[in-house]
Amino acid sequence: MYSNFLLKILEKYYSVPLIDDKNIGIPKSILIIRQHNQLGDLLACVPLFRAIKEKFPGCKLTVVLSPQNYQGLLKNKYIDTLFVFDKKKLINPDYYFRVKKLLKKEYDLVIVPVTVSISFTSCLLSRFANAKKRIGPLILNGKENKASFFFNYRIEIDWRKHPDSNVSERCLDIVRPFGIDTTNFKSEISTDKSDIKEAENFLSKINKENNPIVIGLHVGAGKEQNRWSLIKYCDLIKQLKDKYNPVFFLTSTNSDLESVRYVQKNCKGITLPEFLNKPISEVAALISKSSLFITNDTGVMHVAGATETSQISIFGPTNPFNWAPVGSNKHFVRKSELIDDITVEDIYKLSQKILDEKFF
Repeated sequence: MYSNFLLKILEKYYSVPLIDDKNIGIPKSILIIRQHNQLGDLLACVPLFRAIKEKFPGCKLTVVLSPQNYQGLLKNKYIDTLFVFDKKKLINPDYYFRVKKLLKKEYDLVIVPVTVSISFTSCLLSRFANAKKRIGPLILNGKENKASFFFNYRIEIDWRKHPDSNVSERCLDIVRPFGIDTTNFKSEISTDKSDIKEAENFLSKINKENNPIVIGLHVGAGKEQNRWSLIKYCDLIKQLKDKYNPVFFLTSTNSDLESVRYVQKNCKGITLPEFLNKPISEVAALISKSSLFITNDTGVMHVAGATETSQISIFGPTNPFNWAPVGSNKHFVRKSELIDDITVEDIYKLSQKILDEKFF
C-alpha cells in the first residue's frame, strides 16, 4: 500500500473540492475506471453500464480495465470505448502517450466503482483524467479509502447493510445517489457472428445426429475450495448419460486441463470433448446454444450467467446470494462451506427437473 507520506503529498496538491449538490446534469461523456482482476467482479458491473445508458442514452461510455479478463467486456454493447490499462507498459513511450491521450479527453464525469476492494490505481487515474466531476468510494464496508480526496462525490458503500444482496446490485450503490439505477441486474456478454460460427462449428462436430439435449460442464476452478469432487462429476455424467443420452462438452483452459483429463479418463465410453482456451465471447456463444450448463463457483459460472441457458452453479464457502448469477433459470446448490457436502443426487435431481420441464 502507498505510504502515508505520499498520500499527504497527493492530497495537498491533487485533492478536489467536495460538491454537495447531487445534480450531475446530463453528461455526454463518462469514463469508468475498473481495475479489478476477477472475472466475476468485472461482469457484475454490466448492470452499472446498463443503468448509465438507460439514464443517459446519448452519452459515450469509456471503460478502463486491467489486462486480466478484459475479454469479458470486449464486445459489450453498452461500452463505446474500451481501454486496457497495464502499469507494466508505462515504460513504453508509445503506450504512455496512449494512456495520456485517453485521460486528456474531455469527460463530464468519471466513476470508480467498487465491489470487495478499492483500487488506488483507479482512484489515481480518475484524478488525472480531464473530468468536470468525479465519483468514487469514501468507505467500503467500514474501511476508509485514503485516496477519497481525488473525488468531488465521496460515497459510502456498505455491503453489511445488505448481507444477502447480489454483487450486480451492489455495484450500483456508487451511482444511486445521483438517480442512476436499473431494474435489470443480469450480466451480459455480447457476441458476434464469428463467435456464433465457432460455437456452431464445434457443435456440428460433436453432435452429428442433432441431439436436442446438449449439456456443458465446467469441472475446474481457480480456488481449490470451490472445486466439487471430480469423482462426483463422473458419477453425475454417467447418470445423465443413462437417463437422457445427451451430448456433453467440457469448457476448459490449460489451468483446468488436468481436471478435464481426469473426468474424460474416468467416464469410459462417454464422449466428453473439451472447448479449450477459447475467448470468453466464444464460450458464451457455445453455452447459449446448450440445454443446461453445470459449473463450479468460478469465472466461467459468470460467463454462463450472462447467457439465457439454464444453469446449475455448485457453491462451497462463497455466499451464492452475493455471487450466483441472476435469473429465473439460474439455479445454485449450497449446503455448507464444504462444497463436497453436496451430493451427486442433489445435482442430478435438479438437472432432471430442469431437463424434464424443457423436453418432456
